[in-house]
Amino acid sequence: MSFHHVLRAGLLTLALALSAPVMARDITHAMGTASVPDHPLRVVTLTNEATEDMVALGIVPVGAARSANSDPWYDYLQTDLADTVVVGEELAPDLEAIAVLQPDLILGNKRRHEKIYDQLAAIAPTVMADTIQGTWKQNMALYADAAGAADKGQALLDAYAARVASIRTGLGDHATDEISVIRFLAGQSYAYYPASFSGAILSDIGFARPVAQQAEGLAGLITKERIGELAADRILHFTYETGDGQADSEAQSWQAEALWQNLEAAKAGHVYAVSDAVWATAGGIMAANFALDDIEKIYDLPASR
Repeated sequence: MSFHHVLRAGLLTLALALSAPVMARDITHAMGTASVPDHPLRVVTLTNEATEDMVALGIVPVGAARSANSDPWYDYLQTDLADTVVVGEELAPDLEAIAVLQPDLILGNKRRHEKIYDQLAAIAPTVMADTIQGTWKQNMALYADAAGAADKGQALLDAYAARVASIRTGLGDHATDEISVIRFLAGQSYAYYPASFSGAILSDIGFARPVAQQAEGLAGLITKERIGELAADRILHFTYETGDGQADSEAQSWQAEALWQNLEAAKAGHVYAVSDAVWATAGGIMAANFALDDIEKIYDLPASR
């Protein structure tokens, strides 16, 4: 082999080495410890929470699980994820599609993906948060750290906290209002508790919750006979509609009930329909900020972003 060929081969090897992510950090997560690159180049996200956290950090996943009840992403993610490959659903990731993408980091959630962790970890270093919904800030910090963007992640969380503080100040005497939350699905409805994503946002602001919505867990099934338990200063409701109209019908039938119409919040016009994606299913920092936008509009506060 000539000197020039040797030199060219050496330069190519060096270029590849310099472009490849370096395995340099151990991240402790819900399933153990994973050795991850300093700055992963090809990230796959298996929850919408992780997907929008990465987008907020300026990291576009090469693959992501489909946003719930969407084709394939929530509207506010469509542009950023134009070149991102769908790798199945949150509850059913497509392992083959993930492997084809040759990721150097996979982000998932133990509650969703514990049973396939070993298979995922065999494809690429995999980091999992422990649970989902109300722990979104802890999860955001974990994902940002795994992606080599801990400082930027903390800056985003600090900005969220500053918005919360601004809203709390702007609310004045309304800062301790009691807020009731209900979600309508096809044939059933749920009251949402403080441990849920929506509950965590409301708790951050300092809002109180009805006694019946101070239970453990994320949410509890509620029937029309218990509409009185929704009594509060304001009521937020969201609907998980899949396209057959049944969830919308459920929402309409509840609000047509005399018990609902007799609620003080209903009589005062303090009942608000908000996005199900934002308040229930998206789960990340982008959704959290959209939820704060809603609170500012509901209380006629100046926009803080």
